[in-house]
Order: sequence, then C-alpha cells, then structure tokens
Amino acid sequence: MGNKKKILIVGGGGREHAIAWKLAQSAQVGEIVCAPGNAGIAAFCRCVPVGAEDIAGQTALAAEEKPDLVVIGPEGPLALGLTDEIEALGLRVFGPNKKCSQLEASKAFTKAFLARHGIETAAYKEYTDAEALRKDIGIYGFPMVLKADGLAAGKGVLIAEDEAAAEAAVHELMENRAFGAAGDKVVVEEFLRGTEASMLCFVDCSAIVPMESAQDYKRIGDGDEGPNTGGMGTYSPSLLFDEETEKRITDDILKKTFEGFKKDGLDFRGILFIGLMLTTDGPKVIEFNNRFGDPEAQSVLPRLKNDLYEIMMAVTEDKLSELSVEWDEAMKTVTVVMAAGGYPGDYRKGDVISGLGDVPEGVTVFHAGTKQDESGRQDAAPTNVLTNGGRVLGVLGTGATHEEARAKAYEGVAKITFEGATFRKDIGIVYNNNL
Repeated sequence: MGNKKKILIVGGGGREHAIAWKLAQSAQVGEIVCAPGNAGIAAFCRCVPVGAEDIAGQTALAAEEKPDLVVIGPEGPLALGLTDEIEALGLRVFGPNKKCSQLEASKAFTKAFLARHGIETAAYKEYTDAEALRKDIGIYGFPMVLKADGLAAGKGVLIAEDEAAAEAAVHELMENRAFGAAGDKVVVEEFLRGTEASMLCFVDCSAIVPMESAQDYKRIGDGDEGPNTGGMGTYSPSLLFDEETEKRITDDILKKTFEGFKKDGLDFRGILFIGLMLTTDGPKVIEFNNRFGDPEAQSVLPRLKNDLYEIMMAVTEDKLSELSVEWDEAMKTVTVVMAAGGYPGDYRKGDVISGLGDVPEGVTVFHAGTKQDESGRQDAAPTNVLTNGGRVLGVLGTGATHEEARAKAYEGVAKITFEGATFRKDIGIVYNNNL
C-alpha cells in the first residue's frame, strides 16, 4: 500500500479504545501510537506511558513521533490547550483548541453562549460566593440543580430534592471543595423534566454534521437509581428520537450553534457532544462536551460506514462539508459498562479480569480502566489483565434489532468476571417516565 499514516491518540479509556479500533480499520492507517493507552489498546497499538494531561510530555511525544494526525480523546488535555501546543509544531490535530474547549471546561461559558444565541436551555444563575448561593436556595424551586463550573470527570452535577439537600450540596461544592477548583464557581439551573438524550456531531469551520443518536445511562443503579456516573452503558440508535425531534434539534440547536461559533469567532474543529433533555416543550441543551462521549463512542462508532481517518483529516482541513457521512442503519448496538465495586465512589484496583477471550461472536470488548499485570508474581500469567479504573470495560453487542444487540451484550458480560464487578442489567431498556 505504501505511505501508511501514523496516528497518535491521546488518552487511555474506553473512548480511546473505540477510536483506535475504528481507525485501525482504515486502509490508510499504519501505526497507531497511544499515550498512555490501556491493556486492550496495547493489543494492537504501541502504548507510551505519558499521562493524557501531561501537556509537556504529550507535546514532546508528538514532536518525537511526528504523526500524520494527533487525536485527543479526553476533555482534560483539550481544556489545558494541548491542541494549540501540538498545532504550534506544525502537526494536524483532531480536537478543539483551548478557546473552543471552554464550551466543556466552563458551564458558565456555555450557558452564556446558549443565551446569547437564543438556544433553548434551562434558566440559570451563577455564583462564586457560598453565602449568596445559600440566600437563593430554591430560586427555581425543587429539585434544585447545582453544577460545578469546571471539569469534574462527569460527576460535578448535584440534584437537591429539598432545602436541606441543597444546603449540603452548597457545602460540598464550595466549602468542602469536593471537585476542587471546579467548584469555585457554581451554576444553579432550573430542573428540566424529561428524558436525557445525546447527540454527537463532527464539526469544522465548514459544517456541523450530526452522528447517529445514542442513549446514555448515567446513574449507577437499575431503573435509573443512585448517584450519577460517567455513564454505565449506551445503545444506538436512540429509540427516543423521531423525525420531528431530530428536525427540531437540527433547526433550533445545531444550526444556531454553528452560526454562534461563526459570530463568536470560535474555530471549532473536532467533536461537539450535545447533552439534551427531551421535554414536553421540545429539546433543550443541558451541556456541551468537546469530545466523543464515553461510552457513547463505543455504541456509535461501530455503526459508521465511512473511514474515520478520512473524516478526521477532512475536519482538520475544514473540508467536512465535502464529505457524505453514512451510517449502518441495519446495525443496532448496545454497550454495557462493567465497573469496579464501589464506583462512582472509592473503588478497588488491581483485580484479575477473567474470560476476556471467551466472549461470543458479535461481541466486542472495549477496555476503559485496565492494565497489563507487570507484577512479576509467580502466579501471574504475563497476559493477565487487571482492573485499573472505575469503569473497567465496555461490552458491545451488535444485532439486527435492539433486543438482539442487548442479548448479545449481556451474553458477553456473563463470560467476564473480576472481583466486585458491577453493571446495570437494564441497558437498552427505554425509560421515558420523567415527562
């Protein structure tokens, strides 16, 4: 084939495994380097132990490797300006610059953007003083939504059912600093009743192109009970999206967002992830993220018919409008996250994962929080894979129907074991009971 392209992927979670897996299918891609990667990614990529948020280390690695494309997976390095640093080396980067990354790094920045451009969202007010916030407890009634302004690994949103819970949330966010500096500013929002949904879009300065829909399950427990997590599973396409809803999202949200980027001088190139609430008044924006959702990417990317490398390169050149992005309408996907016991609180690490090679055909396992066993113990096989994070694995099932994909995913889950493994048993079941 000659002149195969080298890719550097920044990150080491389930999202990055899904991205690497999809890029590896491109006839144009040769070597994939991932930093830091994980045990699953290491099976087909060269992993380098540089932390995703080690900006100097990642920049030095890019300068040394000279890849044809750098793909930045997580939000942290984007918010810290890694795109700008690597572009300064003259390299192509898929992922928005620091200015654009404020759309995820600051809830207040996004709320102001939405208000300025007339995009439907919840009413809100921002606070930097705990006492001022206490005086406004119940400003939009209850439940009361309090969000740490900065990045909090998907966990910085507290929903208080009453005044006492709101008092505790203020203390937790602003005085106890549960999310560190992320809680120095807090955004209080009106509670929206409806069903959460999400839409991923490829974006450059020429176009905003929505991907196939996905449905995420944020809470730890079956029936949408318990604390929020970074996501316990997804399925695609979402059964909550009909033609009318998609048209309203396109007309009232996507077009206005793209026009807003132009008006505000935001040269956004990468992924825009739009968190939505489908309410009786229509879809409203909950949040923007600047990267593939995790685990949404694990359910959406397998359905992409195009060469992902070609799309990513087109985005870096502002040529997205010249592409026709196509999806496998016949394929349905369900991804079930297997998490460590205790997640999203304190959780175990270092447990041996068994059964990874026993999953049936039609099941793909994406690694999120895993590592190779390098302990050198006598009883440790060199191929042992250990748990190394809260969300450990994403088990993807595919099928011609949602039911078939769901059955396949749980068939895969049943084959895999590790100490304290926890997962939801209802991924792929539609909850539409909040309306």
